[in-house]
Amino acid sequence: MNANVNPMGHMAKGNIGQQLLDSGKISASQAEKVLLLQKETGMRFGEAAIKLGLITEQDIQDVLAQQFEYPYLVSGQSRFSEKLLAAYSPFDPQVEALRSLRSQILLRWVEGGNKSVALTSYDADEQSELLAANLAVVFSQLGERTLLVDANLRNPKQHEYFAVDNRKGLSDVLAGRSQLDAVHRISEFRDLSILTAGTKAPNPQELLSRDVFSDAVAQLAQEYDVVIYSTSPLQLSVDAQLVASRVKGSILVASRNQTPIKGLETAKEQLQSANSTILGCVIAQDI
Repeated sequence: MNANVNPMGHMAKGNIGQQLLDSGKISASQAEKVLLLQKETGMRFGEAAIKLGLITEQDIQDVLAQQFEYPYLVSGQSRFSEKLLAAYSPFDPQVEALRSLRSQILLRWVEGGNKSVALTSYDADEQSELLAANLAVVFSQLGERTLLVDANLRNPKQHEYFAVDNRKGLSDVLAGRSQLDAVHRISEFRDLSILTAGTKAPNPQELLSRDVFSDAVAQLAQEYDVVIYSTSPLQLSVDAQLVASRVKGSILVASRNQTPIKGLETAKEQLQSANSTILGCVIAQDI
């Protein structure tokens, strides 16, 4: 008997069974049991393996992500914040809602030749920041050259979510102390980069009012397919107005059970006065 016979030799390379075997989630002897049950019942390989208790549904999702080259992080094995739900749990219902939002932005804005969009809120600071971060992840998963710009110069968060250095960023570019090469390429994702907020500045409103910011918005729109700007809440300052006036497209984020209707109306008026096209309003909950 030839001891080197591969029990999975007849299985097409790249299918679920081979992927599970190659990733070490099942052994060759376990694969034999799965194949036997599959033959007896007509089940798919993954279903049979789950029925035998050899793998979980999460294991199936993991190998599918690899098979379709879908960027995917494993909890506890990455430097990134686990608040990046789109990166850790791409099949979660909340992430499916993010993909729907992505589709709307593509259809209503990007396909019209626009590259940039600002996410802002009246008072939903962290929800808006997280939505921007996760939206950038799902755009990159689509294969779009995606840049996330942290234009919240008062209370920046994006460098924390993506675990990147924040010593140089947007504020430094606007102050003339750095160039746009301050952008960080996030290699763990398919095509995602981030420009952090940079050095804490005492005059964020003045920096965002400079012509160099308009120039930077135009240059970045030429270099990337999609550029997402996170901003500070309109309740605190007019910074987001300044960003929206240059980016031209904006999404208003409201916090469920927190943002008052009057606040939303005020934010809408501020964005409209900045000649920003409001693409929609997202009612966000904590991720």
